[in-house]
Amino acid sequence: MTTEAPTDSPATAQAIRDVDHSYVFHPWSVQSQAPQLAVAGAEGCYFWDYDGKRYLDFSSQSVNVNIGHQHPHVVAAIQRQAARLCTFSPNVTIDVRSQAAQLIAEHTPGDLNKIFFTNGGAEAVENAVRMARLHTGRHKVLSAYRSYHGSTTTAINLTGDPRRWPSDTGSAGVTHFWGPYRYRSEFHSETDEQECERALRHLEQVIAFEGPMLIAAVLLETVVGTAGVLVPPDGYLAGVREICDRHGIVFILDEVMSGFGRTGRWFAADHWGVVPDLLTFAKGVNSGYVPLGGVAVSPEIADSFSDVPYPGGLTYAGHPLACASVVATIEAMRSEGAIENAAAIGRDVLAPGLRTLADRHASVGEVRGLGVFWALELVRDKTTREPLVPYNATGREAQPMAEFTAECKRQGLWPFVNMNRTHVAPPCIITEAEVNEGLSYLDSALKVADRYCRTTQ
Repeated sequence: MTTEAPTDSPATAQAIRDVDHSYVFHPWSVQSQAPQLAVAGAEGCYFWDYDGKRYLDFSSQSVNVNIGHQHPHVVAAIQRQAARLCTFSPNVTIDVRSQAAQLIAEHTPGDLNKIFFTNGGAEAVENAVRMARLHTGRHKVLSAYRSYHGSTTTAINLTGDPRRWPSDTGSAGVTHFWGPYRYRSEFHSETDEQECERALRHLEQVIAFEGPMLIAAVLLETVVGTAGVLVPPDGYLAGVREICDRHGIVFILDEVMSGFGRTGRWFAADHWGVVPDLLTFAKGVNSGYVPLGGVAVSPEIADSFSDVPYPGGLTYAGHPLACASVVATIEAMRSEGAIENAAAIGRDVLAPGLRTLADRHASVGEVRGLGVFWALELVRDKTTREPLVPYNATGREAQPMAEFTAECKRQGLWPFVNMNRTHVAPPCIITEAEVNEGLSYLDSALKVADRYCRTTQ
């Protein structure tokens, strides 16, 4: 693989941008502000533009390229499958689909051994909720305010962040509640133990007032992703599991972002030994090389459809090319120790390195995370914890984060920035040297954020 841009790169890049701006309707974007970066190639933890500038990918793109860009084993597997069988209906048996399901089931928590394939994470959430509603005969679903579950109809209503607002029908059978977040506790907690206890008590109250006999499911991101990389306190997920069991409520864990090595385990639930009734996945299952997601289903819920058809499916569910990439990704992760590397990098390099940055910079209020899944919460004042920019800031109010982001990119770091946070989510295969390179870029960029602080260090 070459890491060099074509020799006619500036003209080529402009031509690509011109066609893009004329014909591509971009997601989550103001269409008059089309992206300027034209990507020429990628490999491992880096990608580069047509001018030859390289970026260290501290975002794994959409926090999905867990195995890194252009992994040769995965690319070759897709090529071999394309030469043999490009596509086929999901309602027949093909070897690679069965193999992919078996490999996924070998790593899911507990007995979640039936795999329902989708094309991505939002569809996985849609179908998990449908399964829960049909299984229980109930309709309401509870989810957390600080969450993101996808942009399809049910998934966007379950989402807690502002991306929900333009599409919120107010009639989707969804009730939101506060999950644990001690740094900005809704419960006035001073310890993790208090935050866990009070968050569980709050959830019980919401269930009591919503009517437990009406609630089909509680849906949680195991580790909250885009809304802040919020690691739950010990005991919280087990407490939710117990509450759900007591009321006959289906417990769904969304591991679309946190699964397949991101937190240093195959699934984030493994850190706490909790087994949900349904688990959604996508992204890291095949590093996004070909679209694929799914739901891992418990035997009890699967049995609900033993003698009646499940009323749902997708034309491209379990697509052969996608399944081939799943098999190759899991094989590569196992043989190359990607999960173990993510755990070690998080423990030995990212955790101490990011905390050193927090000590050095007035703008870093908190560091939190697991594996290769971290967040720096940026503030104007460490004592008051005032965010560097207001919640859902736009325009001039968002300028401090915009300047920080621009400086990251100028340095050669591709960040994942949301509201007043920068997330650190490189591929699971990242090396210590690459992490240290990224931390040096962050160190420089945080000086921009420091200028907006009321106190200096």
